[in-house]
Amino acid sequence: MPFTASRWVVLVAASLFSAAIVAKETPQDLGPAAADAPQTVSIILKVRDQDALDSYVTATVDPHSPFYHRFLSVNQFKLFFAPFDFEIQLVTDFMKSNGITINDVYADNLVIHATGTVAQFNRVFSTSIHDFADAKGRHFRGHLGQFLIPRLLQQIVLTVAGLNTQQDQYRPMHRAARDKVLPGIATQPRAVVFPAKNSTSTGVPGNFTVGDVADMYGVNPLYAKNITGKGRTVGIATLANFVPEDAYTYWSGINLPVLADRITQVHVDGGGVLSSAAGSGETTLDVEQSGGLAPQARVIVYDAPNTEAGFLDVFYKAASDNKVDTLSVSWGGTEMFDFQTAVTTDTHLDFAALHQAFAEAAVQGITVFAASGDSGAYDSARPFPGPQFSTPLGVESPADDPFITAAGGTTAAANVDFFGLGTVVVPTEQVWGLDYLNPILISLLGPDFKDFFFAEGGGGGVSFIFKAPDYQKAVSGLRRTEANQVWSWFPNFPDTSVTQTLFTLPAHFAGRNVPDISLNADPFTGFSLFSSTDGGWANGFGGTSFVAPQLNGIYALLSQAKGSRLGLANPQLYDAVADHGYTNNGPLNDIVTGDNWFYAGKPGYEPGAGLGSINASKLLTIIR
Repeated sequence: MPFTASRWVVLVAASLFSAAIVAKETPQDLGPAAADAPQTVSIILKVRDQDALDSYVTATVDPHSPFYHRFLSVNQFKLFFAPFDFEIQLVTDFMKSNGITINDVYADNLVIHATGTVAQFNRVFSTSIHDFADAKGRHFRGHLGQFLIPRLLQQIVLTVAGLNTQQDQYRPMHRAARDKVLPGIATQPRAVVFPAKNSTSTGVPGNFTVGDVADMYGVNPLYAKNITGKGRTVGIATLANFVPEDAYTYWSGINLPVLADRITQVHVDGGGVLSSAAGSGETTLDVEQSGGLAPQARVIVYDAPNTEAGFLDVFYKAASDNKVDTLSVSWGGTEMFDFQTAVTTDTHLDFAALHQAFAEAAVQGITVFAASGDSGAYDSARPFPGPQFSTPLGVESPADDPFITAAGGTTAAANVDFFGLGTVVVPTEQVWGLDYLNPILISLLGPDFKDFFFAEGGGGGVSFIFKAPDYQKAVSGLRRTEANQVWSWFPNFPDTSVTQTLFTLPAHFAGRNVPDISLNADPFTGFSLFSSTDGGWANGFGGTSFVAPQLNGIYALLSQAKGSRLGLANPQLYDAVADHGYTNNGPLNDIVTGDNWFYAGKPGYEPGAGLGSINASKLLTIIR
């Protein structure tokens, strides 16, 4: 049945976000930018028929459809769905007539890069570009209020990214046990444990490797059949540069033979910055995990600046290149905050722009994974930590998009060592939420430390932007947005009697549920990694940023086994549960315990771990 839920839905609440309220996050307006200052923008064009494109994506992964696995090339996508060449010419001629230089047009006819002056863009987009300084003193440019697409181009142009050049718009989705600071208690990280020479796994929680992932999630039977990712290419979409040699150091350190010279870097829009602060460690672990689980696959790393334009362009570049079979991203932002900023600056079409890119990837057969976040059901808790703000329920973008497989988090079955201060027994794999550590926190520090680690856990919940897609309606357990979810600021904190409502989320909206599937993401049952920008070898890392690239690598194996790309994974995953439920040694493991601070594990689907974790070799049985 056609997928009709791809349209994002603008639901403007009674009170809209006002950035001026949150003084510490409010950039300082330095006045109008210099008229002759150069600026480069990304002009995102509209696909010709989004409904038809969405329906074709669904058909490509429906075994009963005559279009099953009839994925499109970039040229075919351009022929059927992208703007016509004469429309591209219309846009470029219009820009040139206003003195703006056209730098390039992506092969899919959906992105045009253009460089002009502030004065030229002010005139063309009827806006006012100012200089700003953020809370760290870094200067950037942004437009005041809305911008307008010229009337001549409104049927062609979807949005323009790059009029705002602010950095650090998105965050990586990893967490470290070593970052947990307990008052009066020293919590030194333990030494990194390496596998024995005849193994790639350690069996030690907190020191797990990709070999342990293979042990836990049924990957080894694929390796036994010489399914190693040979002939496949995994892609990483990221917002920071990295040192490729770090990945080889990791693979060598865990005794994993890999394809030589396998990494290719593509610097989109100039590429990201190489530093720990920029998130280079995130890129490194993404490559180590995806490439480690598919050791003979090639790896292409698309890195872009951490800006609005960079985040859009990195996906469009990967889709228009069409060189990767699978793709993962471990960066994102809180759906609520992205939406608030969108309403006030008229960049809300970024949701639609991202969806176009994911639709193109899917229709070309690229399977895309996104980390669902590490703040449990309360994704708003991470960008604005502290008791001076309320923490309504929320989900992560772009994991909320229906054409992405949202990668959630679990806690592996283990005896969890809490910094040598005590042990918590987790008897079976459960939804990841660090409230399971409450007993040991209370015993060590007293009852006031209950929920001290709120709200770290696997991201999950209900989108208020995207409707629940048809494939999710195949299973029971879907939730609607909850009532009384308000983001508030307490200006006189600790006095909470005075409240400023910043945003009210819509109640009872039948939105897309996140995540879809999950793997171990708890840093206390987590992983080791190697990153030279972060000091070398380290352990005790977790987060759904590990899960997305792990699924990326695993699906590259499945793609090799099937001899073709696999496209959007979700419909067949949900159909497998709807048709067959859960069986011993089946493709999906039901997660029935634990919680992510709100959504508890239970039989079937739940927005804590989604459909559950996987048995990789058995997944082949549900892919025809």
